[in-house]
Amino acid sequence: MQVILLERIGRLGQMGDVVKVKDGYARNFLLPQGKALRATKDNQTEFEKRRVHLEARNLEQKGEAEKVATTLAGKTFVAIRQAGDTGQLYGSVSPRDMAEVIEAGGFSVDRRQVILEKPIKTLGLHQVKVQLHPEVQVKVSINVARSEDEAERQSRGEDVTMVRDEAPQLETYQPDEGFDEDAHDEIPGTGEQPEA
Repeated sequence: MQVILLERIGRLGQMGDVVKVKDGYARNFLLPQGKALRATKDNQTEFEKRRVHLEARNLEQKGEAEKVATTLAGKTFVAIRQAGDTGQLYGSVSPRDMAEVIEAGGFSVDRRQVILEKPIKTLGLHQVKVQLHPEVQVKVSINVARSEDEAERQSRGEDVTMVRDEAPQLETYQPDEGFDEDAHDEIPGTGEQPEA
């Protein structure tokens, strides 16, 4: 299906471009979200009438997104999760989880604006992209830790996944120490000498 884009959409094109997309993508996402119109003559003339208004609205939204981007860029947010001793999470941190953490930090972000290149499945500091507008993208840090104290240690650069030497110290065997010549001649548990 051919559609006319009403806003810039990554990998598809700019506002006003006529692009060919899969029918399901157009019917289920682009058309209901108001991001595109079917590419017909009537819709083309309708778009040309609305173009000035759409461009003005786009510039206004971009300006607001840039203001938010200046305060959001470089911020670090803490996500508390359960994990094993090696730092492997029981599950993963999803875009929805990140959006909730960022919102708890005072910013309004939708889960669809959080861009993950791969799932977060380990403790540590992770860089995440947030798409505030089709033309405005910022990076934030997500500090995934088991507790607030651990998050603070990670932010200082400490590796909390290292297993410390907590194993009990074993005594080393000294063959000459504590060897009783007569003890090996007894029958174990009886104290009697074997008959010769």
